[in-house]
Amino acid sequence: MKLHVINTGFFKLDGGAMFGVVPKSIWQRTNPADENNLCTWAMRCLLVEDGETLLLIDNGIGNKQDEKFFSHYHLHGDNTLHKSLNAAGFSEDDVTDMFLTHLHFDHCGGGVKNDHDKHVLTFKNATYWSTAEHWKWATHPNKREKASFLAENILPIKDSGHLRFVERVKTPPRQIRIRFVSGHTESMMIPKIKYKDKTVCFMADLIPSVGHIPVAYVMGYDTRPLLTMEEKEKFLNEAANKGYILFFEHDPVNECCTVKHTEKGVRLDRTFPLSELG
Repeated sequence: MKLHVINTGFFKLDGGAMFGVVPKSIWQRTNPADENNLCTWAMRCLLVEDGETLLLIDNGIGNKQDEKFFSHYHLHGDNTLHKSLNAAGFSEDDVTDMFLTHLHFDHCGGGVKNDHDKHVLTFKNATYWSTAEHWKWATHPNKREKASFLAENILPIKDSGHLRFVERVKTPPRQIRIRFVSGHTESMMIPKIKYKDKTVCFMADLIPSVGHIPVAYVMGYDTRPLLTMEEKEKFLNEAANKGYILFFEHDPVNECCTVKHTEKGVRLDRTFPLSELG
């Protein structure tokens, strides 16, 4: 098995929204804001290469929305989904499995593209994995999340016939195991990958960055913040006990970290690039 970091670029979101009730004087130490209170965030995906299986976890924001939409998020950086796949030695057609942690636009928008004014799958040979619970949640969205669930990112997947649902008692391709969490959104999936002698956990929006490790540092976007705190605390204790590698989707600087127990609770141990694992 080989793991490849797939960088799809950076975007900006309001720092207060990303840290909820945590004061700016605290969160800006790890995530400094610009003059508009916006912080830079990565859209970092993970490609799992294992024999004939090539599984991509999330795919970034994509490029099919209009200029007005993208003006809110200030996309920047030289990396794209296409460039990063090519740099790893692959094309979109090589991907066999497209694993979607959840269907917010910055995690799934790259999975559907425009082709002559039609929305088609970016990964035409891939099975797209979601969950029945989250699919229902995303296609019948609540008012709080409606702006994050875009029909053009989601419905073409089902229409193509490439959609499959992960069952809680049965995982998709054998390379991963799944932790289900519902504080951020209903039935978000946290993939856990056995890699060499380590467990790499793709953190999605449970812990978006190093700055979100303390349990109370919860995004304002979360639908059930108290549940997020419970889920984070349980996960972080397990991660510290078992030496999990946390792989960050949104941290603008750090790809991975480990955590440790301290007198203040579980805290950051050290950060490092995924390539350190070999």
